[in-house]
Amino acid sequence: MEILVLSGLAQKLFDDIRDISSDGVGVTRASYGEGETATANYLQVFAEDEGLHVETDRAANLIFSLPDTLERDPSIWVGSHMDSVPQGGNFDGLAGIIAGLLCLIAQKQRGQSSATPLRVIAFRGEESAWFGKAYMGSGSIFGRLSAEDLKLKHRSTGKPLSSYMEQVGADTAAIAAQELLFDKKKAKAYLELHIEQGPIMVARKIPLGVVPGIRGNVRHNRVTCIGEAGHSGAVPRWLRHDAMFAVAELITRLDEHWRVLLERGIDLVVTTGIVGTDPAEHSISRIPGVVNFSFEARSKSDDTLEDFYQLMRSECEAIARERGVTFEFDRRLESAPAVMDETICAALADSCDRNGTSYETVPSGAGHDASLFTSAGIPSGMLFIRNQNGSHNPHEAMDLADFMLGVRVLSYAIDHL
Repeated sequence: MEILVLSGLAQKLFDDIRDISSDGVGVTRASYGEGETATANYLQVFAEDEGLHVETDRAANLIFSLPDTLERDPSIWVGSHMDSVPQGGNFDGLAGIIAGLLCLIAQKQRGQSSATPLRVIAFRGEESAWFGKAYMGSGSIFGRLSAEDLKLKHRSTGKPLSSYMEQVGADTAAIAAQELLFDKKKAKAYLELHIEQGPIMVARKIPLGVVPGIRGNVRHNRVTCIGEAGHSGAVPRWLRHDAMFAVAELITRLDEHWRVLLERGIDLVVTTGIVGTDPAEHSISRIPGVVNFSFEARSKSDDTLEDFYQLMRSECEAIARERGVTFEFDRRLESAPAVMDETICAALADSCDRNGTSYETVPSGAGHDASLFTSAGIPSGMLFIRNQNGSHNPHEAMDLADFMLGVRVLSYAIDHL
């Protein structure tokens, strides 16, 4: 069956899931929370109504397949994540799941499966916004979540990740023991369709992008700078231990290092997304004694990440001496960079050519579940869809025509891998 005739079904899926996870501004599908679970329930009912087989793995991810697919069959896996950031967009993650489901439905309707069976996986908990750690659903199946990770606290309730995973049926004992919950012998390849989350493809006017690699990251959810509070009018500069100025100086120094590294052609992005004083005590007339902030660096190079991280720590030590403050760090979290499989990248590029669709090679600055499959030694590839207004905001604007081109390219690649 021609894949493009399923565009009406695709639109209905996007619209229905937007409605059930709307927060009045964008969509909120919290990891292991209400919006994500409502989406999982909707997808399960939809797939069963379409005659697909649905199962739940031990990490509470959903797996979809054709009814006659044998459990032992090595498969091509297609997937992405169900959750979103708070007040996020509707296409981040969801587009990849719907694309996979459309490929399965097309195979079922034409009465012919791909030579290598297709399985679609809908991951829970990819976003780090809720517990400070990314890839919880995909990390769980590869033994990458630790007992310490399961103690991470929810951003709003303070309850541990383990309690949220348990309430949706995940086997947290096996996850804490870092058991391998995914049989890698059953995976010939992993493919992920995803919206581009930056402006490159829109600026270049290309609908599709083949992703050669994904940046890794190193981060702290919370770094605390501790100085000394005081009256804003009574303490001169030379006697101050101002935590806010110390943090501001750190960020300024890191920005300058970043600029120099970029001039040398080194791949790096640096972000401090959270900075704050305590609302219970801060005041216009009070010198801040404590400031909390986050730190994140991303790069395609492990060496660059480690070098910049050590540079950050050295600058903290220098500023601490100079300003009479201290810096305290929570757990260091990291994700390794991932290089996509050359054969799969070539297959996706060939599929674009054969379908008459223009494309370019577009590296991913954001992280994706595909990086976990790559780290596990499973050949992986990604296809980007052009998307206006960036991502992680309510204004994601993927065009349905671009999406359906992507689904057609994905479907052809699945059939020919």
